[in-house]
Amino acid sequence: MFRPLELFIGLRYTRAKRRNHFISFISVVSIVCITISVTALITVMSVMNGFDSELRSRILGMVAHATVSGVDGTITDWPRAVAVAERNPHVRGAAPYVEREAFLRGEAASQGAILRGVLPAQESKVSDIGQKMIAGRLSALAPGSWDIVLGKDLALNLGVGVGDKVVVYAPEFNVTPVGVVPRIRRFTVAGIFEAGMQEYDSGLAVINMQDAEKLYNMDGPSGVRLRLDDMFRAYQVARDLADDLGQAYRVSTWMEGHANFFKAVAMEKLVMFIILSLIILVAVINLVSMLMMLVIDKQADIAILRTLGATPRSVMATFMVQGLLVGIVGIGLGVALGSLLSWKLPAIADWIQNVFHVQFLSPDVYYISDVPSRLLIGDVGWVALVTFAFTLLATLYPAWRAARTQPAQALRYE
Repeated sequence: MFRPLELFIGLRYTRAKRRNHFISFISVVSIVCITISVTALITVMSVMNGFDSELRSRILGMVAHATVSGVDGTITDWPRAVAVAERNPHVRGAAPYVEREAFLRGEAASQGAILRGVLPAQESKVSDIGQKMIAGRLSALAPGSWDIVLGKDLALNLGVGVGDKVVVYAPEFNVTPVGVVPRIRRFTVAGIFEAGMQEYDSGLAVINMQDAEKLYNMDGPSGVRLRLDDMFRAYQVARDLADDLGQAYRVSTWMEGHANFFKAVAMEKLVMFIILSLIILVAVINLVSMLMMLVIDKQADIAILRTLGATPRSVMATFMVQGLLVGIVGIGLGVALGSLLSWKLPAIADWIQNVFHVQFLSPDVYYISDVPSRLLIGDVGWVALVTFAFTLLATLYPAWRAARTQPAQALRYE
C-alpha cells in the first residue's frame, strides 16, 4: 500500500520542524493518550486473568475434573473403574471417594456439612487438599482411626481445633429396642485445611473412605474422581469413558456444576475489553484532530506534489503514514508499559499497601486478599491489533481530505 515515495515524504514531515507548534503538541498528546489507553487495557485484562486463574485453581483444586459413579449410587468394583480410567491418555489421576451429607456437633455449635471419604495416599492425584492443610496432615486419616479433617471456617464455627472431638450424625438410622435412632460417631480432629473458597472452607469435612463406608453402611465408594491433563477435554473424556465402562456407570464433569460461573467470568472479561476499547477510540480522536490541522498546514505542499505528478492515492498514503507512525509509537510504548506494570503489579500493590497502610482486598471480606495478575501474550496481541485498527481508521478521513485538495485553489494565495 505504501510505496517508498509516500514513506519518505511522510517520515520527512515527521522529522521536519513545523511552523505550527500546536500541531506538534497535539501529536505528543495523541501518543500519550494512546499509550495510557493501551497500558490501562493490558493491565486490566491481566488483573482479570489473574482473578480467573486464582478462582480456577481454588475451585478446581478441590473439585474433580470428571467423576465416575454407579447408576445405583455406589461402585462395588472401583479398582476396575480406576484401571479403565487411567488407561485414557488424558487422565492424570484417579481416586475413589465417598460423599454424603452429615450433621456435625462441636464444642460451640452444630452445623451441617458435606462429609467426604477419601484414601489419603490416592487423593493427591485428584485434588490439592493435602497442599492446603494449615494444621495437621491429611495422611493422618488412617482406616479405623475415626479422624476427621475440617475446613477452616467449619472448624471455627464448631469451635474445635486439632485434637478436639466432633460428633457426626449420619442421615442413616439404626433400629434399636428403644426405637429408630440416627447413626452417630465421635471423630477426632486431625487437621484443618483452607481452600480459599467459602463453599469448601465452611461446608466440607474429610475422613477416611473406609470409615465413611462403615458410617453410612455402604458396600463401596460413591464413585471415582478424575484429574485430567486438560480440564476443557472433560466432556470428550467423559464420553469415551462412558463407552469403555458400560451402562452400569455414569460419568459427569466439572462443567455441569461450575460452567456457568466460569462463563460469567469470561463474559465479564469480554465486556470489560469492549468498554476499555472505547477509551482507545476516544484517544485516537486526538489523532484525527492532529491530522486535520496538518492537512490544512500542508496545503501548499500538497498542491506542489500534485503538480509534480503525485496521484490522490499517493497523497492519501503520505498522510496515513503520519497517523500510523503516531499510533505505532503509542502502541509500542503502551505495550511496553502495560506489560511491565502487569508483571510488577502484585509487588506494586503490596508496596502501596505497606507504605500507605491501606488494604485493597480485605481478607475479612474477600477470599483473594492479594491483587493477582497474569499477563497473556494473546491479550497483548489483541489490544495492539485493536488499537492499530482504530488508528488506521482514524487516518482515513484526514488523508482523504488531503487527497481531494485542488492545486490551483491551494496555491491561489501563496
